[in-house]
Amino acid sequence: MRTAQVGGIEVPVDHFIGGAWVGSPTTFETRSPMDWDGDALADVARGDATTADAAVAAAVEGFNEWGSWRPHERAEVLHRLADLIEANNDEIAMVETLDMGFMYESMRQRLVARGAVNFRLYADLIVEHEERRWDAKNMDNTVQRMPAGPAVVITPWNAPFMLSTWKLAPALASGNTIIHKPAEWSPLSAALLAKLAHEAGMPPGTWNLAQGIGEEVGAALVADRRVRRITFTGSPGTAKHIGKAAAENIVPFTAELGGKGPLVVFADADLDAAAHRAAWQFDDSGQVCLAGTRLLVEESVRDEFLEKFHAHADALVLGDPRDDGTDVAPMVHPEHRDNVHGFVERARSAGDTVVRGGNKVDGSLHYEPTLIEPRSNDSEVVQQEIFGPVLTFQTFADEAEAIRLANSTAYGLSAMVWTTSRDRAERVGRALRTGLVWVNTFLVRDLTAPFGGCGISGIGREGGDWALDFHSDIKTLMILDDTTS
Repeated sequence: MRTAQVGGIEVPVDHFIGGAWVGSPTTFETRSPMDWDGDALADVARGDATTADAAVAAAVEGFNEWGSWRPHERAEVLHRLADLIEANNDEIAMVETLDMGFMYESMRQRLVARGAVNFRLYADLIVEHEERRWDAKNMDNTVQRMPAGPAVVITPWNAPFMLSTWKLAPALASGNTIIHKPAEWSPLSAALLAKLAHEAGMPPGTWNLAQGIGEEVGAALVADRRVRRITFTGSPGTAKHIGKAAAENIVPFTAELGGKGPLVVFADADLDAAAHRAAWQFDDSGQVCLAGTRLLVEESVRDEFLEKFHAHADALVLGDPRDDGTDVAPMVHPEHRDNVHGFVERARSAGDTVVRGGNKVDGSLHYEPTLIEPRSNDSEVVQQEIFGPVLTFQTFADEAEAIRLANSTAYGLSAMVWTTSRDRAERVGRALRTGLVWVNTFLVRDLTAPFGGCGISGIGREGGDWALDFHSDIKTLMILDDTTS
């Protein structure tokens, strides 16, 4: 097993297939956003079609054992894995921070801990789930969840550890074996997770990790006829390619994709709280699919809201994510930062008004927190996901216009509404075409609730029983009542 020292922590850099660490003839570099021009963090195994074939074969073989385990047996292993995540919290957080640029304290206190919670949640759900039974038409009917088989799990580069656990936990709890393909821009925490899963006692072939480039190993994985489930988080463009491969083999496929969330502020809202939350959409450099990136503010409080928003945005500190005093971390990759800057430059050229920010920060991968007032609702910066620290600002005259603007993009992942009126919260919340609406809060969720997007923001739902249903083949067993033993 090859390893790399990352922040003083030993991290495997090979694939994990069939219970063993396996190398590749070639590698790819992963670099830290805090020191992009310095030495690479690690040279990671670069998988290909051969790697994909071996990983799927291992998952098929492993399914014979893991898929036959009783729910409580699988739950015991998942709880042990959660214990190991908690015991290694600080190390996981540091590796993720160095690899992706996420805020260290947020990783340590919130996201790594959430990863452990995800495994505990699904361990308990699968044990608590009871087969549904009823009598009808002289028949004893039983609905059974059967493990589906090998599942390919493709995860994104932003908050990769937590988002990986969110997808892997229900697949494993359901009795499926997994082939995890993490994003090449932040692959290291996935290797730590595979290592801990092995320590927790998962049988060989249950958990497989295939590192590499999406167009290479990822494409081979989703095209494999032996795969029985595919779940993906990332861009709509990539989802189209995966969806075609899934359709070719008639494999169920879920996709949690991009967002262009409206943050709707009514005149009766707590304006300071709304403005503070709006400014904090720059957190993680805006690299959050759930972020409220379109500020929609009632015209009568426009100036007051902007004054409060700028005050909160002015207080944000750009810096090293390991520093407790930092509020906004660098972006994950120069390519992504330049792509974000391209949106801003095109907006300037098209006549949109850059109210604040709009520039790269010399000597780092930071990008200035940016607010743009578009010339129209058809502007590119309004209609397309930027996935960076760039917000747009528009006003509305009444509730009907607020709803129209909020629903005016092809996306529909999440939304925020700020109002002190419970009736308005109900009316507007129900009218918004998104998979999730927060009223007077953000990023607070019951993990058993469904999660997913409308429009080009996704296909299917994750969370609670919805995820277990996706990862299972549902069977109805019907036995004539007078059948004797």
